Amino acid sequence: MFNPRKTIVRQVSPDHPEPAIVAEAAAVLRRGGLVAFPTETVYGLGADGLNSNAAESIFAAKGRPPNNPVIVHVADEAVARCLTTHWPDTAALLAEKFWPGPLTLILPKRPEVPDIITAGGPTVGLRIPAHPVALALLRSAEIPIAAPSANRSTQISPTTAAHVLRGLNGRIDLLLDAGPTLSGLESTVLDLTADPPQVLRPGLVSMGQLQSVLGTVTIGNRSHAVSQPLRSPGMLARHYAPRAKLVCIDGDNQSAILKLLDAQKRIGWLRLQSSPNELNADSGKIKIIDMPPDAAAYAARLYAALHELDDAGVDCIVADLPPTGDTWTAIHDRLQRAAQ
Repeated sequence: MFNPRKTIVRQVSPDHPEPAIVAEAAAVLRRGGLVAFPTETVYGLGADGLNSNAAESIFAAKGRPPNNPVIVHVADEAVARCLTTHWPDTAALLAEKFWPGPLTLILPKRPEVPDIITAGGPTVGLRIPAHPVALALLRSAEIPIAAPSANRSTQISPTTAAHVLRGLNGRIDLLLDAGPTLSGLESTVLDLTADPPQVLRPGLVSMGQLQSVLGTVTIGNRSHAVSQPLRSPGMLARHYAPRAKLVCIDGDNQSAILKLLDAQKRIGWLRLQSSPNELNADSGKIKIIDMPPDAAAYAARLYAALHELDDAGVDCIVADLPPTGDTWTAIHDRLQRAAQ
């Protein structure tokens, strides 16, 4: 059950977080409260990862279905090892290469990890975030922090504190505002209990990077029965979605946009900068956001652009499909799920 609460916002340096502010947030977590904080990917909604009541508060605040597990963030590899019954050599190799960073490892959980965090499943997702604020908070709290993205369930993930407040103001205790996140998309989730390892959610660590360390890595089957526990967050068919309907166009985007304009729709357009076009925003019925042609820059911009178009009150968002290829896989995944 959701309990309304006053949300306190604290400004914090993204590079040198002030110890007193971090200590305040850590104290909230230790007493079972909810703290939104920046990671290098998106803002996370944190609770004590070993406290089932605190974890329940995450699900209530987000309106998150109970079959959707959450990732547990840890301060170092030693803590990660304490939360799993088996730490394989592959985990050690990946941790050395990619931690701290945007890679979540799925491993068999110890009984100390509450079942609500893992959706009742036998595995837990673990990662060390790379953001200085997140790391400082983990070290100060001295507990694992369970933290999905700090937004209402299925909606656009937050890359700024303002995005967090739109969905969670009055639903969380404290928000650490360190400005925009840098990378903009959620972590890659890799299931190490599968043989060979399976990517359950593509993210900022690419398939090619994983294969360079492990050799064979496959894409997991992300289809599922709605009532069954998921193995990973980010597997819902509709996820990361704006309020406006999103349509992905591969080809004649101008023709599609003109048809929508003829139907008296106000359009948002995520336009690739390389796309030739004759349309403009002079009519006031179309808002154009030029998206970068580089995958990393596109990822960093995507969620903020979708928030901006929702704020503009558009009826429909048209997204030029970006290129294919390893570095674009996560972006295609997010656009596909947002368009459901």
